[in-house]
Amino acid sequence: MQAEDCRRLFGQVEDAARGMGVREIEAIVSFESQALTRFANNGIHQNVAEREAHLSVRPVIEGRTARASTNRLDAESIRRVVEEAVAITRLTAPDPTMPELAGPADYTPVERYFAATARATPEERAQTVAEAIAVVEGAGQTAAGIYSTGESVYALLNSRGVFARHAETMARFSITAMAPGSSGWAKASHCDHRALRPAELARAAAEKAARSANPRELPAGRYTVILEPAAVLDLVGQMFGDFSGTAVRDGRSFLNNRMGSKLFGENVTILDDVGHPQQSGPPFDGEGVPRRALTLVERGVVREIAYSRHAARLAGTQPTGHGYPLPNEAGEAPANIVVAGGGTTVEQMVAACPRGILVTRFWYIREVDPYEKIFTGMTRDGTFLVEDGRIAAGLRNFRFNESLIEMLSRVEALSEAVRASGEEAFDLVAPAMQVGGFRFTEVTRF
Repeated sequence: MQAEDCRRLFGQVEDAARGMGVREIEAIVSFESQALTRFANNGIHQNVAEREAHLSVRPVIEGRTARASTNRLDAESIRRVVEEAVAITRLTAPDPTMPELAGPADYTPVERYFAATARATPEERAQTVAEAIAVVEGAGQTAAGIYSTGESVYALLNSRGVFARHAETMARFSITAMAPGSSGWAKASHCDHRALRPAELARAAAEKAARSANPRELPAGRYTVILEPAAVLDLVGQMFGDFSGTAVRDGRSFLNNRMGSKLFGENVTILDDVGHPQQSGPPFDGEGVPRRALTLVERGVVREIAYSRHAARLAGTQPTGHGYPLPNEAGEAPANIVVAGGGTTVEQMVAACPRGILVTRFWYIREVDPYEKIFTGMTRDGTFLVEDGRIAAGLRNFRFNESLIEMLSRVEALSEAVRASGEEAFDLVAPAMQVGGFRFTEVTRF
């Protein structure tokens, strides 16, 4: 969907709104084309593709606002969705704190569209999957996973002159290698599918499955752990919804009464940076406000949080460009997390570790204590005993119970930060971490 298509659709939205006596209106226009090849038991069993377009409109009428959406973009459907949004808006209670529509502001475009990814064919994905399967099958194991490619366009326009548009491609490859009594896993995502290296991911998964055969059982307790980047994402990624002006104002953030405090270790620095070369997503938020880079944590000290226009107005500060489309209850959150890395590789962490546990990833993660950020969950797809500087054996999986605040106060070493993909739907840039005294509470049955 090109810029002129977005402008044409918004012209129809504005015309319909004016016909109903409404001058202030915002529209979000989006288009997505996704294709996915799924494989299991060393063979492709599904190939699907989907294309969809959406239009979402939000009028502002005397301090009131509401939203209505449609996936039909003909003139009659546009008129109806505007009519519906206006009717709902007039039924809502006014909010005297709600800001007017945003005005135009310059944002720095980010180049995240690769034509080769957008044009990737089922045959290309099938060939890539076949090569990955061959690696796993050659190790006497069974492969399963997905390979997806797609493109998207997201545009926001309003009657005050805002026009913000972002086009992006994305590819994801995930593979699980299964052997009798063990498994290994690897996953990667990138805006350019040519950067994924699926055969290397398959080799890593197969090696993990082979190394974790006949796993030993280690008693629960506190251990030094080496968390691969995916495991760091799975766990550390759970806390960033709290770095929000709305969450702090509502009293539901673990940062309440802790802003400016040193919560984590000296070696922990976390940024929100939409311009980072390994990041993805648009350089503006759900109201078209440019995203500003944030230093969320600097050498263990909490420095900045995200603010939407609404949250910033109530807090007497400036918006940071991290707001969700209005109306919403969540407010805002950082969207482009970069956990700063260090200069130690995973191999060096293992070589220097007298006794510890190497974790590939976590899953089934649930919050236990929101203020202390205590989470529970389980390891999977490659958990290993490290002894005397080497991987000595695979281990039965563990359940953990750990505070992120305490964990990030005990970081002993960091690798280079990379774009990481894990159990959760989001990605972030994160290093591997060596952490002392990580608490495993029990051995799982699988």
